Amino acid sequence: MKIVAVTNIKGGVGKTTTAINLAYLCAAAGRSTLLWDLDPQGAATYILRCAPNEHASAKKLVAGKRELPELLVPSGYEKLDVLPSDLSYRNFDLHLSARKHPTERLLRMSRSLRDRYAMLFLDCPPGISLLSENVLRAADAVVVPLLPTPLSVRMLAQLRDFVASSGWSDLALIPFFSMVDRRKSLHHEVIAGTREQFPELLATEVPYSSEIERMGLRRAPIAAYSPRSPAGQIYSALWSEIVTRMDRGRPMAAAATMRTQSIRGPVPVEGEPVGVARADPNR
Repeated sequence: MKIVAVTNIKGGVGKTTTAINLAYLCAAAGRSTLLWDLDPQGAATYILRCAPNEHASAKKLVAGKRELPELLVPSGYEKLDVLPSDLSYRNFDLHLSARKHPTERLLRMSRSLRDRYAMLFLDCPPGISLLSENVLRAADAVVVPLLPTPLSVRMLAQLRDFVASSGWSDLALIPFFSMVDRRKSLHHEVIAGTREQFPELLATEVPYSSEIERMGLRRAPIAAYSPRSPAGQIYSALWSEIVTRMDRGRPMAAAATMRTQSIRGPVPVEGEPVGVARADPNR
């Protein structure tokens, strides 16, 4: 099972619409797919018309009193299931911090899903937190919707440096521009300058579009109800480019100086340095 996180430190950049459409397209291509709505606001859960599970508390999940397969909900689309959000997710960090090896809990929780799904998408809340570090440790790829603004570009540089300094050499960072308005000169300038600084940015750009905003009214993936529309075709192109990037390797991670050992494996054995775990042969 591959884990793809859709995340950004900033909110309002199109994370949820991206996660929903990519998960739908992945499932439509024949892969068994799961979308986990980690945002306590539950936008993905709402749009996909899934009811929250009354037993899906963050505390029980982190403590191991609930297993993720118990909480699965069908989306109504073939091969696409959902792990609905819960308001208790706002306290995820609190419960994670109370456990041993708190940055590895999400990866451990996801292992119960390996035999069921080919792909797990994580729709992540904004911000920097213990949960976001869990997401980065667990993910095989991180898709980053990026507004064409100077502060967003700064965030991408910070994220890249954090991944490099943490030694996650097997993590693919896959950024793309979202909510682009080509009528704005600032967007033109930022996009041109950023592509020089980060040539690994995806070529596909998702525009600012009322058609995309209507997803909240239609409560369905654009790729499902309007696949031939401009927005539907853009998300299809975005997913195709992401699949190609994941298949061919991890250029952004490889471009930075990496440690030789990954820290995303199981708990270190006694005598190993703290924060550096051995490779997990079952990962």
